[in-house]
Amino acid sequence: MAKEKQKFIPFVPFKLDVALKFSRSFLWLGSKLSALNPYLPQKLVEAEIPLKDREYLSIAIFSSIYWFCILFSILTFLPALAGKNFINISLPLSLLVSFVAYLYISFYPNLVASRKSRDIERNLLFVVRHLYVQVRSGVSLFDAMVAVSKEDYGIISKEFEKAVKEISTGKEQTAVLEEMALRVSHTGFKRILWQVVNSLKSGADISKVLSVIANELSQEQRVKIRKYGSQLSPYALMYLMLTVILPTLGISFLIILSSFSGIQIPEAFFFLIWGVVVLFQIMFIGMIKSSRPSVEV
Repeated sequence: MAKEKQKFIPFVPFKLDVALKFSRSFLWLGSKLSALNPYLPQKLVEAEIPLKDREYLSIAIFSSIYWFCILFSILTFLPALAGKNFINISLPLSLLVSFVAYLYISFYPNLVASRKSRDIERNLLFVVRHLYVQVRSGVSLFDAMVAVSKEDYGIISKEFEKAVKEISTGKEQTAVLEEMALRVSHTGFKRILWQVVNSLKSGADISKVLSVIANELSQEQRVKIRKYGSQLSPYALMYLMLTVILPTLGISFLIILSSFSGIQIPEAFFFLIWGVVVLFQIMFIGMIKSSRPSVEV
């Protein structure tokens, strides 16, 4: 098994090669589920996970069953040794955890690709400005790319490092940039690379092209920041409604209803409400964090 197949993925209990052996019996189900996510193969490539989509989904199915069995056994058999029965809690909780594990593993490649895209977006304007300053001062585009590859611009520096090595071996500069544009997933980075390639082929002044690109990127990022600020107020209202007002009114209504009707509300029901509220808050914080633009104008 190749070294890269040892990549760690949260919720997968074993290394990928071992998990793949255990999950081969679920390949038929993985093939059916892969039809629901046609973009998964591309996301696996962007996340550098060297597996086919059906293999990856079969691992997700196996992992969810694994965590269900582990959690259900712990929450059922250990209390049974003490003479207690928590089956009414252990079963739904185990099902919930296994379902969350499957969803997380299924969307993990999208998460990795999104992180890479955000890393590119955060550094893209600085890279363009760096290239512009270098070229404007009389340095060739290749030497400017070498300078960028040596800086800490995350994934962009790594991509330029690969490009510099290929150009150094004798490959044509425009061909290398075209291959980079096909390899990266960030739309803005693709557009910039194609603009640079077209400028090189037409013989245009690269410094002027980079200056225009830098101004356009700066303006786009300002628009994203203003758009994000306008979304915070509706998010805050939704947060108050779903995590404060509705749970409080709902619990108060249930208490009043039980006092008049004499219906006993199980204590586990209140813990369930508490768990749902906590889970929603975690999801809400993640949504706010993911919607925040990765820009620094």
